[in-house]
Parts: sequence; structure tokens; C-alpha cells
Amino acid sequence: MESRSLNVVLIPLASLILLLGLTSAQLSVDYYSKTCPNAEEIVRKEMIQILSVAPSLAGPFLRLHFHDCFVRGCDGSVLLDPTSGTKAEKDAKPNLTLRGFGSVERVKAKLEKACPNTVSCADVLALMARDAVWLSKGPTWPVWLGRKDGRISLANETKQLPPPQANLTQLIQMFSVKGLDLKDLVVLSGAHTIGTAHCSSISDRLYNFTGLNNLNDVDPFLDMKYISKLRSKCSPTDTKTLIEMDPGSFKTFDSSYYKLVAKRRSAFHSDWALLTNSFTRDYVMKHANGFESEFFQDFADSMIKMGNVGVLTGSQGEIRKTCSVVNY
Repeated sequence: MESRSLNVVLIPLASLILLLGLTSAQLSVDYYSKTCPNAEEIVRKEMIQILSVAPSLAGPFLRLHFHDCFVRGCDGSVLLDPTSGTKAEKDAKPNLTLRGFGSVERVKAKLEKACPNTVSCADVLALMARDAVWLSKGPTWPVWLGRKDGRISLANETKQLPPPQANLTQLIQMFSVKGLDLKDLVVLSGAHTIGTAHCSSISDRLYNFTGLNNLNDVDPFLDMKYISKLRSKCSPTDTKTLIEMDPGSFKTFDSSYYKLVAKRRSAFHSDWALLTNSFTRDYVMKHANGFESEFFQDFADSMIKMGNVGVLTGSQGEIRKTCSVVNY
């Protein structure tokens, strides 16, 4: 993987105000400066190695952080294995296609060797997500650290995750309860510029949109040429094939996602839904025609904000030794 110099993202006033709020929540950018001063360097080194071998994991790492923060807050609960008689978040349908768990454990093991019982799995996810974006030629941002790991993971709580079939009203409500606004919604949707999706997550748009169950029953808001292209890859019952979310540049973090949404060539119905609101539509159209540096800054701001959702600090949680199991 091509190396990149670390560019500092300028933080505007709104974000500075947000960051000041994070301090009161016991998070800080230098949280490990004394206890594990090389923590970010260790994570970055491992991420470079991982993505040099498997660059397609960048999207999954970002998705892991998102799915973690939307259920119980950013507490690493998405990483926990099920316990006897209780299904965990990773067992729920929305999370069955999550990838990258082994890489998280790899990074955590390196940190445990360098600084035992110090860096939380929740912080590991936040750092890996940031580096996944940066190493995919996207922006970077300061990650506020000090999250503690939760001890509970329940499959039935994943209903808080926005589904790919969601309309804008549903999306606004699901983001709002996490303290994320309309701009965060349209900006964080831009994460779909990297990664892949399973055919099963879009098959209803291609074959059975209203339940008529015939070849003409397609999503009328999806470009017909794109439908033909997707059908050539996805059969009605295909649950394994992966499609590129941003065809042609799915390994590069850029603003081309918005070009696809504007052309009605986005994979998810929830992507198209951004065109049904004047604010989100204007954002899509603006960034479909450039202004990539502005999108990068907006994405950095929204990732900082999302990374503060429902965090556990102080004595509220623990520092897991292994991310998949709680300490005993």
C-alpha cells in the first residue's frame, strides 16, 4: 500500500466546541500519552500491513465502528461473542455480514503486548476506522480516546441500526436519537464510497420491490441501466456475491458516492432517500460536482461526533484483554 504523509485536519469552531464537550466526558486526544504513548503508532503500523494485503477491509473496519456506536454507544459491544443462552450483536441479521473481527484482535494483541490492560477495544475500533479512511486516501482526524468497553451485547438491540431499505424519515429518527443531525446523516452516508454490499441487501430493488414478484417489479427510483448491470451479478436468491458500493473506486475514499446518488445509481434505497429532502439533496448535488475537500472536512467532523455517542468512561466499563470476551 502506498504510504502517505500525515496531514493535519483543521478543526473549525463548531468542532472545537464539540471537542471541549468531549473533555468533560473524560475523553482526550492524549489519553494514553503516559500509559501507552505509542498506541496510535502501533495501530497505524498494523493497519498499514493489514490493508496492504487486504485493501477491501477498509470499508468493513469503518462499518464495524459505525455498527458499534449505533448500538449501546461506542463501547466495543459489537465485538463480543455470544454467551450461553444469549445471542450477541454479531449474531443478529444486520451484523452477519460484518468482517474484520480477526484483524481487530490482531491489533488489540499488539497493544496488549506493548501496554497490558490499557487500551480499550472501543478505542481500537475508533482508531482503526480513522486509519482505514486515511489509508484509503481519505481525510484524517484527531481521535478522542478513553472509552471503556461494555460488558453487554444483545442481538435484539441491533434494531437501532439503520437498514438499507430505510426511508429518510426513518433515517432522521434513527440518527437523531444518537445525537446526530441531518448533516451528519448525509455526510456519514458518504462512507459508502468504500466497501462492498451483499446482493441480498439490494435484491428487493431488483426483483420484488412491491411484492409482485415479477421481473418488472423493480425500484422505479433506480437507474434502469444500473438495474441491468446489478442483475447480471445478483440473482434473486443470491446471498453470497458482493457488489462494489462505489464501482470503479470502492477502495478509494472520495466524493464519487454522491455522483452515483445523483445519477440514481446508488446501491441502497437509503442512499436514494437522500434525494427526498431539500437539505440532503442539495448536499448530494453540490458534492456530486466537486468540493471534495469540504466533504472530507465534514466527514472528519461527523466521525468525531459519532465517536462520542454513548461512550463509557471512568469506572463505567472495563478494558477487555480480548475483544471478543468480557473480563472475568
